[in-house]
Amino acid sequence: MSDATPSTESLTIVLVHGAFADASSWSPVVEHLQAMKMEVAAPPNPLRGISIDSAYIASFFEQIPGPVLAVGHSYGGAVISNAATDAENVVGLVYVAAFAPDEGETLGEIEAGSKDSVLNSALVPFKYPENGGTATEFAIDPAKFHDAFAADLPAHQTAAMAATQRPAAELGFSEASGPPAWKSKPSWAVVATGDKAAGADVVRSMAERAGATITLVDASHVVMVSHPDVVADVIRTAAAATAPGT
Repeated sequence: MSDATPSTESLTIVLVHGAFADASSWSPVVEHLQAMKMEVAAPPNPLRGISIDSAYIASFFEQIPGPVLAVGHSYGGAVISNAATDAENVVGLVYVAAFAPDEGETLGEIEAGSKDSVLNSALVPFKYPENGGTATEFAIDPAKFHDAFAADLPAHQTAAMAATQRPAAELGFSEASGPPAWKSKPSWAVVATGDKAAGADVVRSMAERAGATITLVDASHVVMVSHPDVVADVIRTAAAATAPGT
């Protein structure tokens, strides 16, 4: 990585985590970005559905006084695609092994078209209370977590990740996406070629459709954990291109 750091003092990097994870999944990347003297925030993603999560993240963007570079991992990519559409202070998008759906698409349909993803066969359904009734959420079978989600990490680490995972509401897979921010904002994408969760094939095709500047990495779905330096460098490049005065 180059020692030169772009002038991005007024730009905030907002890292949005994906399903089956929490904001701590960004910790290795945060350390790299903070070492570059960048402003970073990693808010919680509720994981309750596209519209709910996008509204929450959009409100987070709105409360940041300066420009924002929105970064999403996995399902978080779908969230920033929706949340940033009307966010005037979001100047760019970075997709990290992430979905970049178009209007009207659902992540369930996208996943069904992937030849690389094995995620659906690894999911376990659970129930949770909602509006006086019950709704469905999904978690990854701990026995399948390593192979489906994080095959390039050691087994002891993925066992801990499986135990602390956050289930994602079924609505996140079935709810149609809205008008995407990538149609009006510049984007970058990290495509993990060994991604068996989102599916490397659909992640790459969505990134190409979005016109993103693509970086290929030989990694699993959790590329931000296994290769945080590479992910941080892509974010750094995007920050340099979108920072005020550039």
